[in-house]
Amino acid sequence: MTTRRRFLGIAATAAGLALLPGGLRAAGVPVRTWRGVALGADSVLQLAHPDPAEADRLIALCLEEVARLERVFSLYQTDSALARLNRDGVLDAPPADLVRLLSEAAAFSRRTDGAFDPTVQPLWQLYAGHFARPGADPAGPPEAVLRAARDLVDHRKLRVEPGRVAFAGRGMAVTLNGIAQGYVTDRVSERLRAEGMTDVLVDLGEIRALGHHPSGRPWSVGLADPLVDGRNAGTLEIADRAVATSGGYGTPFDPAGRFTHLFDPATGGCAQEWLAVTVLAPDATTADALSTALSVAPEARAAVLLDRFPGTAARLTRHDGSVLALRA
Repeated sequence: MTTRRRFLGIAATAAGLALLPGGLRAAGVPVRTWRGVALGADSVLQLAHPDPAEADRLIALCLEEVARLERVFSLYQTDSALARLNRDGVLDAPPADLVRLLSEAAAFSRRTDGAFDPTVQPLWQLYAGHFARPGADPAGPPEAVLRAARDLVDHRKLRVEPGRVAFAGRGMAVTLNGIAQGYVTDRVSERLRAEGMTDVLVDLGEIRALGHHPSGRPWSVGLADPLVDGRNAGTLEIADRAVATSGGYGTPFDPAGRFTHLFDPATGGCAQEWLAVTVLAPDATTADALSTALSVAPEARAAVLLDRFPGTAARLTRHDGSVLALRA
């Protein structure tokens, strides 16, 4: 998982998104707060509920679900299912959630013509290792080394079956950082829905709204300005929808910010097309994967890819701060 701050709740700030605070407290709805570590990051969980004890129980259920899924998807827990797959190149009897998410990731790869590709982990390892060395060349890794890492990237060489997951080539590795946060957000949302919660906003780096704000209006989600820290660039009103933002500015490898964690699977380079991409979709898994894919898509191609996913819309921010709005 990435190391950005994550939140479940009502009033918070997330990577690329900011929830508008105060409305629930102003309406007299008690808000319970938990602070700690979730998905490897300092986190805040907040839940509005008229019964504080029940709110605490629901927050505990959310934390259990996050911890359970982290044991499956984490790149940093050495005993996670994903870490074992990357280490050994094969995983027998994989957890059902890993099979499900890898299958969904493969489907997104096909539907985006490879713009989304979960097998880009060798590129992350290459860039992170290069820029961690003292005196690293600011121009990036040598071309031959980059080409070798790029040759390990191919979603078609990931074999996913209910009883076995394996790579077709030695040295391949998977990251689910471009989709797992959305998936975890959806699972936590479903857990709360199963507990009878009908009006909830879940934010774990990606946002999923169930129903409406307790006041009856849609939930208000502020879009962080990627050019000015702490400033909003606009708001979205959402109900029964999800929102995700991808932007390389949040996790650069180099001081100049030219090289980031968003990779173009076709070239092995880092995404340069957009400063930030926000996607609105029916669920957070789709919003997360699409925001990742569109980050490497030029304007015309972005429109084509978005059209393949009904009920989605996108806001793409250029490097000069201008915005392209696409609605499917």
